[in-house]
Amino acid sequence: MEIKGVLALQKRQVLILFVLLGLSQAGPESVRYSVAEETQVGSFVANLARDLGLGVEELSSREARVVSDDNEKHLQLDLLTGDLLLNEKVDREELCGFTEPCVLHFQMVLENPLEFFRGELHVKDINDHSPMFLDKEILIKISESTSSGTTFLMESAQDLDVGTNSLQNYTLSPNSHFYIKIRDSGDGKIYPELVLDRALDHEEEPELTLTLIALDGGSPPRTGTTLVLIKVLDINDNAPEFAQRLYEVHVLEDTPAGSWIITISAKDMDSGNYGKISYTFLHASEDIRKTFEINPISGEVHLRSCLDFEVIQFYTINIQATDGGGLSAECSLLVKVVDINDNPPEVTISSFTKTVPENASETLVALFSVRDQDAGDNGRMVCSIQDELPFFLKPTFKNFFTLVSETALDRETRSEYNITITVTDLGTPRLKTQHNITVTVSDVNDNAPAFSQTTYTLRVRENNSPALHIGSVSATDRDSGANAQVTYSLLPPADPQLPLASLVSINADNGQLFALRSLDYEALQAFEFGVRAADRGSPALSSQARVRVLVLDDNDNAPFVLYPPQNGSAPCTELVPRAAEAGYLVTKVVAVDGDSGQNAWLSYQLLKATEPGLFGVWAHNGEVRTARLLSERDAVKHRLVVLVRDNGEPPRSASVTLHVLLVDGFSQPYLPLPEVAAAEVRADPLTVYLVVALASVSSLFLFSVLVFVAVRLCRRSRAASAGRCSGPEGHFPGHLVDVSGTGTLSQSYQYEVCLTGDSGTNEFKFLKPIIPSLPVPDTGRNIGGNENFRNSFGFNIQ
Repeated sequence: MEIKGVLALQKRQVLILFVLLGLSQAGPESVRYSVAEETQVGSFVANLARDLGLGVEELSSREARVVSDDNEKHLQLDLLTGDLLLNEKVDREELCGFTEPCVLHFQMVLENPLEFFRGELHVKDINDHSPMFLDKEILIKISESTSSGTTFLMESAQDLDVGTNSLQNYTLSPNSHFYIKIRDSGDGKIYPELVLDRALDHEEEPELTLTLIALDGGSPPRTGTTLVLIKVLDINDNAPEFAQRLYEVHVLEDTPAGSWIITISAKDMDSGNYGKISYTFLHASEDIRKTFEINPISGEVHLRSCLDFEVIQFYTINIQATDGGGLSAECSLLVKVVDINDNPPEVTISSFTKTVPENASETLVALFSVRDQDAGDNGRMVCSIQDELPFFLKPTFKNFFTLVSETALDRETRSEYNITITVTDLGTPRLKTQHNITVTVSDVNDNAPAFSQTTYTLRVRENNSPALHIGSVSATDRDSGANAQVTYSLLPPADPQLPLASLVSINADNGQLFALRSLDYEALQAFEFGVRAADRGSPALSSQARVRVLVLDDNDNAPFVLYPPQNGSAPCTELVPRAAEAGYLVTKVVAVDGDSGQNAWLSYQLLKATEPGLFGVWAHNGEVRTARLLSERDAVKHRLVVLVRDNGEPPRSASVTLHVLLVDGFSQPYLPLPEVAAAEVRADPLTVYLVVALASVSSLFLFSVLVFVAVRLCRRSRAASAGRCSGPEGHFPGHLVDVSGTGTLSQSYQYEVCLTGDSGTNEFKFLKPIIPSLPVPDTGRNIGGNENFRNSFGFNIQ
C-alpha cells in the first residue's frame, strides 16, 4: 500500500505537466470525452469521425492516427468505423495520482494535407482503493497530568481515490478516555486528532490499545484500520521547540544516495528523559520514506535513493520532534530538486515513407515529434539534418516536424539517402539524439536506352549457314526494373526493295543478330538497316542505331571464259599467217570471275598444245602469241588448251580450247576442221548471232581499209603512169594502216599492204606485221631480234 501511494503521487505530478501542455493547445477544434477507470480494453469511447465532421473513407486515405502527449497508446482509432476505442485498461491513480480532474490529452493527426485535432479524455474515478495506514501501529505517550480536552496528533490514512471516493472520516473503537476529532487542512485532506476526554491515571491503567478506523465515501464505503498504543507517562510540562518552522534546501538531482542533506534540530527545556528528543517523519508519503531518511537522535536528513527532477521537482516533509515525556512539535522541510541535463532528447517517428518517386518535389517523407524531459535550457532543443541532402525540416505543430524533399530527385544520380535526424538540447553539457532513416528513390522512366555505338559494322562471309550469329548490338538504360528492360527490334529498311525480313533477325532480349539465309556476295555485297531499342516503361522510351553488314567474298566462283565462247556452238578458229614473226598476237582469252579481290585475280597458262614451244600465253592478260618464227614444217592445224586460274584459296580454274590454222595469207581458202564442221551443225542461235555480228564488224573493217587504200592509190595514179606494184618488197612510203581494236585484240598493229593490179581476185594480201610497234606491258624494254625476246613478254610456252 505504501508503494502504491508513492507511485500515485509521482504520477500525479507528471500528469499535471501533461494537463498544462494539453490546456495550452486547446482550441475550438478540441473534443472532450470521459470514461471510467478500469474499463475493459476495446470499450467504445466515442465516434471521433462524426464528432470532427470527417468521413470514414477520409480517415483511411489520410492515414489518421491518435497520438497521446505521453507517447502511450491508451487509445486506438478504428479506421473502418471512426470509433475511438480503449487500447488498454486505464488506472486513474497510476496516471494522475491525486490530481483531479484526470485528463489525458491526445491529438488526431491527418496527412495529405497535414492536420491536427486536439482532444481530452477525462478518466473518472471509481472506489477501487481502501484507506490505508502506513503504520500498522501508532504509539502515543501521554502524561497522566494531561488535562481533558488535550489533542494528540496521529498519522493519517492514505486513500488513492479522489472526490467522494477518497478518505472522508475517522472513527475510534469504543473507550472511556478518548474520542476522535477531524481536522481539515484546507487542501481537501483531513487528519485525525486524538482528544483526551477523561484524565488518565498511570497507576490505574499504564497502557491503552485502541483501533483507529478510516472510512472513505464510496458506496459501499471501504475502511482501513491501525492500532493506537497509548502509554501513560509521568508528568512532562515542556514540549520540544524548533528553531524555525520551515527549512528549505536545494539538492542536485544527481546527488548520490546516502548523501547528507540537512540537520533538523529542536530543543526541550526539560531534563532527563523528558528532555531527550527523537525525530521522525510526520504524514510522510511512501515516496518520501523511500527517498529520505532521518536520524532519530541527531535529526540529520540523508538521501536514501536517487532523485529525478523529471519525476518530482520538490518534496515537502513534515518532521516531528518528540521528547521523552511524549510532548512533540513539528516543522516542515522543503527539498527542491535542481535539474541537471541528464536526459537526451527523444525522437518519435509518427509516419515514415520509405520510398519516394524521383520526379516528385516537396514530398512528405516523415512526420516525427521531439521532446526533452529536462527543464529550462536543458529542455530546449534544436533539430537538424545533414546540409548536403535535398531535404529540409519543417516545424508544424507544437513539437512536431515534417521531413520534406526540397526538389525533384534523380534516382540515376543517387538511389538512396541515409538521413540522420539530430536533436540537440541547449543544456550543459549538450546532449543529442540521432535517428537514422533510409529513403529509397523509386524509379521513373525518364531515360531512353542508349546504344554503345551509333553505327555498327558487321562482317559475314558469304555462303554462311542459316541462323548464323553475325554479331550483336547493345543498349543500356540507366533506369531500373521494367524501365531498364530493353527490347530490340528491326526498323523498316530505307530501301523498300531490300528484303530485310528474310535476311536478318534480331533477338528481342539480348540484341543478337542472325543471318536467316545464306548470303551471296555476288548478289549483295552490303546492306544497311536500323535497330530500335525500347524499354518497358510507361510510356516506353526508345533510341535507334544503324547496322551495316558487309558480305565478305568467298572463292565460290570459278573463272568464266567470255572469249572464245564456250556455249557449245562451233569453236572459233584463229588464223595465223606463216609469215608471222615471234610474238605475233594470235588471239586473246578473255575471262571473268564473279568473286572479288584476290579471288578474282586471274592467271593464264597454256596447258596443252599440238606443237609445244610454238605458242605461248601471256600469264596476266591471256594473250596468245607465237613464241618463234613459223616454218613450212609446222602443222597447219593446232589445238591449244588454255587454263584460267583464280588466286583464291583453294584456287578455282577453267579451261578453254583454241583452234589455230596456219595460212599463207588471207586469200587462202579457209577450210574448217572436221570437228568444227560438226560443231557448226550443233551451233545454237546465240552462237550464230555472235558469228554474224563478228562477220559484220570484220566486213565493215575490211571495207574501210579497202576504201582508204583505194583513195590513196587513186591519188598516186595521177603522178605515176604505172598502176601496179613491182613486187611485194616495194613499199609505199607512209602507206601504213593503223588498225586499233577494242575487242578481244586490244593492241595496235601496223601492216604493209599492196594492191596487185593483175590479180584476178583483188585479194588483200597480208605481208608483214611491224613488230616494233607492239607494246611491252611489264618489262618496258624494246624487243630485239634475238631469241630472248620471246620470254620477255611473260609467255607461258609449251
